[in-house]
Amino acid sequence: FPASSLGVADVLKPSARAASVIGQAIHELVASKAGVGISRALAARHKENGVSVAEAHRRLQQAVGRAWASSTVDDRRNMWRRFQAWASGRGLGLNPDVAVLFVVATSVEPQGMLGYSRLLSAVFGHMGVDSKPLKVLASVLRGDGASIPLSQAEGIPRETLISWARRQVPHLRLAAFVAWKTASRWAEVRLLTRPCFVLVSTTEVIIDWGTLPKGRSRNPYCLSKTAVIRGALTEEIAALVRGAGNFSPLTPVTTSQLDGMWAREPRMCRYSAHSIKRGAVDHLVCAKAAGAPFPEHLISRLAKHTTDNVDPTLAQMTVRYTSDVVALARVLRTAE
Repeated sequence: FPASSLGVADVLKPSARAASVIGQAIHELVASKAGVGISRALAARHKENGVSVAEAHRRLQQAVGRAWASSTVDDRRNMWRRFQAWASGRGLGLNPDVAVLFVVATSVEPQGMLGYSRLLSAVFGHMGVDSKPLKVLASVLRGDGASIPLSQAEGIPRETLISWARRQVPHLRLAAFVAWKTASRWAEVRLLTRPCFVLVSTTEVIIDWGTLPKGRSRNPYCLSKTAVIRGALTEEIAALVRGAGNFSPLTPVTTSQLDGMWAREPRMCRYSAHSIKRGAVDHLVCAKAAGAPFPEHLISRLAKHTTDNVDPTLAQMTVRYTSDVVALARVLRTAE
């Protein structure tokens, strides 16, 4: 790439300079392990209403950190450090053009390169730097089939999950049942607190994520931030909630720990934590194909594949989650 194409993005150097104050905060968030405040030397020189500029930067950085899920911060931080080490070892600046070279130079499949380009594009975008070169690369990679995953978690059958859950301690049993009934990721369910559960009756439980992260949103007014649990397992869920007292979080078992537990069990080793959500979505699609009365677009809303879907069919991500081709074709009504 010619030097003239670097433009404003070229201000990003390994010294952590960025195009804006918030961009600098984000850069230090992804570049620093400890998340230290920005420009400590400013504290000795500037004051504004009794708060140092360095303190204001620290608060800004904390706010940025809270806006992303911890796993998102870790992913973006790890990718940024790899990019930074690669670029600095070749005397290159930290800008989107160099990031494109870094992504293409990695010895990974197109699917991996697409993931790298998305992570770096997100970081640059939040820094206020135009990441168009990375977006163009992502478009090229999608055209080369990079959107097709190399492998996906196998959906766990309902009976298999229930059988496993009923042999576990109450908090694990409750988390597994709620994850299944709400088609949620394990990380979304394990963070639930007691006030998130509204016990309407023994046959109806409402879960309100409120400001807790669900999908990509912390917005409490998002359409997918509440779920109504009825039918099978509801009475058991209500009893478990009543018996648990106050809890925060629902379970200390993380996604990786659950994966480790299942890897050691012969009957569960083929599944991962994400198998719960995938299995639940598959189950709902099959139920709808068999004549269940709920509108099919609610499957996508429950699974957080869209927050405002009014289309009478399924979101594309829900289609990707479905393994039963016959059930999927019937729900999509391709014969009508």
